[in-house]
Amino acid sequence: MEPQQNTQSLKKSLTPLMLWGLGVGYVISGMYFGWNLGLEKGGTLGLAIATFFIIILYVTFTFSYSELACAIPKAGGVFDYAGRALGKDVGFIAGMAQNIEFIFAPPAIAFAIGAYFNLIFPQFDILWVAITVYVIFTLLNIYGVKAAATFELIVTLLAVIELLIFAGVTLPHFQAENLTRNALPFGYTGVFAALPFAIWFFLGIEGVANVAEETINPQKDILKGFGSAIITLVVLCVLTFVAAIGVGGWEAIVYNSEGGTSDSPLPMAMAMIVGGNSLLFHMLLTVGLFGLVASFHGLMLAGGRSTLEFGKAGYAPRFTGKVDPKFQTPANALLVNTAIGIIVLLTGKTTEIITMAVFGALTLYVIAMISLIALRKKEPQLERPFRVPFYPLSPILALIIAVVSLISMTYYNFDLALIYFGLLVVSYLGFKIFYKNN
Repeated sequence: MEPQQNTQSLKKSLTPLMLWGLGVGYVISGMYFGWNLGLEKGGTLGLAIATFFIIILYVTFTFSYSELACAIPKAGGVFDYAGRALGKDVGFIAGMAQNIEFIFAPPAIAFAIGAYFNLIFPQFDILWVAITVYVIFTLLNIYGVKAAATFELIVTLLAVIELLIFAGVTLPHFQAENLTRNALPFGYTGVFAALPFAIWFFLGIEGVANVAEETINPQKDILKGFGSAIITLVVLCVLTFVAAIGVGGWEAIVYNSEGGTSDSPLPMAMAMIVGGNSLLFHMLLTVGLFGLVASFHGLMLAGGRSTLEFGKAGYAPRFTGKVDPKFQTPANALLVNTAIGIIVLLTGKTTEIITMAVFGALTLYVIAMISLIALRKKEPQLERPFRVPFYPLSPILALIIAVVSLISMTYYNFDLALIYFGLLVVSYLGFKIFYKNN
């Protein structure tokens, strides 16, 4: 008979297919909005070069992170890896960076969901739609991880199919000169300015590691889920980038009719071909909504696990580290994250919220790669069911690109960098004062 789960146990029910759905779902909203704003910073070539290096970052990072996730299948992700490799102080910083990423990204996506929904049904207020979405998916995540992951798989499949349909409609109208016209408007400095938006293409895939504890066979299944997800996302990224810009040039999917920037590059590209009132156009809007929902829901799921581990360790209020005895999900952590997310949502500063999430992600990547290298030296006998190919080149390459990206982000977003690093410092001081190792 299977032993009864205690209040600290998460239910094991995830398969490789579900992990693929989560990995792609965490990220796929980045294909639908946000990335095109990097064209304003660097033009087609500037964003393309930035995206090339970011693809290298995510491929090397993902397989390096898979080694950690398979060896230490814990819900805390980088928090657990860094704590084991580098000590509890660095573990706390890594965990805070992860929490910032997973708590700050969903409000930005929720606002985009509200905006998409408002475009289809103008009678619904954007903010209230966003808050309603928060409540619905918090309840779904509390109900059970298998139900949450199954839903994630369905909406992710719909979003992937829609991206393929978008490419099928636009690519026959592709013109090479649209990629080369005004391709580098601000010189090569535009490459660095475009980096955050290239990162937005892939931000969040590391969340797969946070459900490792709920995977049926983590030592085998995490690699399958992680690896297939990153391959899928690279293909979709290149396809979407070329198809969207190739229709009318980069300016056509950045600036709206009022002269401001748009968060809807794919509908803008599609409208140039089929018109704004066609069935295909409205289908893109409707299924594009599923892409946003997939990322919102997936990041919320990963964020709940991250906060749970913080609570278990006593780095956050202890009640956040309790698993609901009925549903075996991190209900308290999910409710806390939702409360914070709604407060952040009320600020209405979507661009700044996204940037804060990217700061958290890059900090996570840097500490994770250092942790991998440190663990290879510190614990050479640790069972590693998967070892990253081309070690140490893979984690070192990911580390270098992440550090350069973090420095670039700080330079181009100095005020937000002060807020982000200030938040890390203040929280760390609170940790040193109030943490009790019990």
